[in-house]
Amino acid sequence: MKGAWVLAGGVIAANVVVLAALAVNESGPGQADRVVVEDVVAQDPAAPVVPLPTTPPASTGQTAPDGPIGPAELADSRPPPLRASPEWVAKVSAETGIGSVAVRAYGTATLTLARDVPGCRLGWPTLAGIGAIESGHGTHAGAVLLDDGHPSLPVLGPALDGTNGTAAIHARPDDTAWTQDPDWAHAVGPMQFLPSTWRRWASDGDGDGVQDPNDLDDAAVAAGRYLCAAGGDLSTGAGWWAAVRSYNHDDAYVAQVLATADGYAART
Repeated sequence: MKGAWVLAGGVIAANVVVLAALAVNESGPGQADRVVVEDVVAQDPAAPVVPLPTTPPASTGQTAPDGPIGPAELADSRPPPLRASPEWVAKVSAETGIGSVAVRAYGTATLTLARDVPGCRLGWPTLAGIGAIESGHGTHAGAVLLDDGHPSLPVLGPALDGTNGTAAIHARPDDTAWTQDPDWAHAVGPMQFLPSTWRRWASDGDGDGVQDPNDLDDAAVAAGRYLCAAGGDLSTGAGWWAAVRSYNHDDAYVAQVLATADGYAART
């Protein structure tokens, strides 16, 4: 465990410092670094976005509140999401080997969470570490992450039917829109959300008016909200560990995310 906390230093530093490379300069129009952040839907300042809950996230086995499954229309007026600059995306993609669409999603989610939950201090390497492990940034089984944030092939986890060490989680009727399995739940999309978890944390990360766990732009923001609610201040070792462990209650998984995220942070 001691070694893990030492490794965490790079990730935690990135959680705090990364916004220096992403944040917009508000000192006045015409500043060179104003292009770092763009409004995704600036033409519609009332574009609806899901509000942030203030309670801790449900575990993957928790029964979530009833609600529609699949891409859902949003219904409130939080400010629109932000977008990481193309220059930053290209730089980080070249330095880490992560595809540019995935880097854009992680950077955009970081900016959006920094604005909406400033005390969380979530860094993009943490999201990237989770995305790498869960689906290879949306490239599992030969898929290609398309420019709209969707993998070219569905990213679907195994049936959670109680075998091979999995939990037994029965599907709800509306889960089948994503999984095509009327009997058992599956984790869905690049960040591998269970439908029950998505119902609670569904987000619109690209301002297109829908919430879709198969869209990495949406899933990265939802994952960030989940982590922030679970860990509080992710610039602390305890907060970071608690947040990532809430995503998967396995210390080996947390250590793997830590090593992966730390590697990304070290290369940028």
